[in-house]
Amino acid sequence: MAGVDWTERIVVDAARMGGEPCIRGTRITVALIVGSLADGDNPEDLLDAYPQLKIEDIRAALRYAAECMRVSCVVPLAG
Repeated sequence: MAGVDWTERIVVDAARMGGEPCIRGTRITVALIVGSLADGDNPEDLLDAYPQLKIEDIRAALRYAAECMRVSCVVPLAG
């Protein structure tokens, strides 16, 4: 994923999807993409389900999620 610049593809707008990070020009959230991949969907499944997506959008969503994990504090859940 070297060279993926998520800032060109991911937007956060308080007036859209409650401020959740989305793919620019869509209502497709980063959480939907990352969650779908985590559930076992492959990128082609997402591209078929959401024709407005491009493979670069999926890569940008993953890069965004990875960067969020690097700069955010993760607190383990009790359990």
